[in-house]
Amino acid sequence: MRYILSLSYDGSAFCGWQIQPSSPSVQQCMEEALAKLCGGPVAVTGAGRTDTGVHASAYFAHFDLTGNLPFEASDFCYKLNAILPRGIVVHTVLPAPADFHARFSATQRSYTYFIHRKKDPFLAAYSWQCGYPGLDFDAMNEACQYLLGKHDFSCFEKTGGDNKTSLCTITEAFWKPYTPTHLSLMDFGVPPEEGIVPETVVSDDPSQSRLTPSSGPSLLCGRGWPQVSGTIPSSSDQSPCDYWYFRVSADRFLRNMVRAIVGTLIEVGRGKHDPVWVKELIESGTRGDAGESVPGHALFLSRVSY
Repeated sequence: MRYILSLSYDGSAFCGWQIQPSSPSVQQCMEEALAKLCGGPVAVTGAGRTDTGVHASAYFAHFDLTGNLPFEASDFCYKLNAILPRGIVVHTVLPAPADFHARFSATQRSYTYFIHRKKDPFLAAYSWQCGYPGLDFDAMNEACQYLLGKHDFSCFEKTGGDNKTSLCTITEAFWKPYTPTHLSLMDFGVPPEEGIVPETVVSDDPSQSRLTPSSGPSLLCGRGWPQVSGTIPSSSDQSPCDYWYFRVSADRFLRNMVRAIVGTLIEVGRGKHDPVWVKELIESGTRGDAGESVPGHALFLSRVSY
């Protein structure tokens, strides 16, 4: 019987999804936990590799058993989470068709990369502090247009890969501002309007004393978690925003591809190249011609479609 797992993991403590000889991986933890519950070795196949330190908010895997689960599905999931380390959570365990394959049945995957433009202690583990001044996000979104479609993306591929082809079809790619949860809930880091002092109201009753925050302009762009969109938004009116994410979706990805794309788009945003440079890279460039890879801790595998 084949089963499908839906899970999320914090990649900070792992060398990625795939088992490695000398480093802990998510796949290894999953197989060890399943072996304890099922009373014997269980091979787990994932939706794809992720690099060291990269996270997954929506990941799928499958495994086979000779019979049914040893417990009811809800109990099985509960017991599995009790065994797994804190950085991995299984959401559901469901029966799957015999021909379902977590990797090869996937039709599209999406990655999301987060950056912040000023120091923020609450995002340091999951977002990259990109302090380059004056990033032009309109130019970066213009450059994203050249990524769309089916192309040979070897210019963004880490050397030494064992894949048979570098052809991928990208269906969406864009930069968009967002508001982190801690800002929307607490207005962390939002300065009062210049020249305005917050009003202090004092009362004999301590419970009535309060500090009224300024109603000055906010630097926040939008509210809540970012909405998914396949369109490329205009960012000319969002330039003060300090928090951005890059979303890219494709039928497949090459090793290190997303991080190389982000680093290349940052070069465009810094004004070192025109947006059309991305088109030229794809047509005739090599990995050495493209931008540097950005850190992996800010990258999430955010969607897998079947």
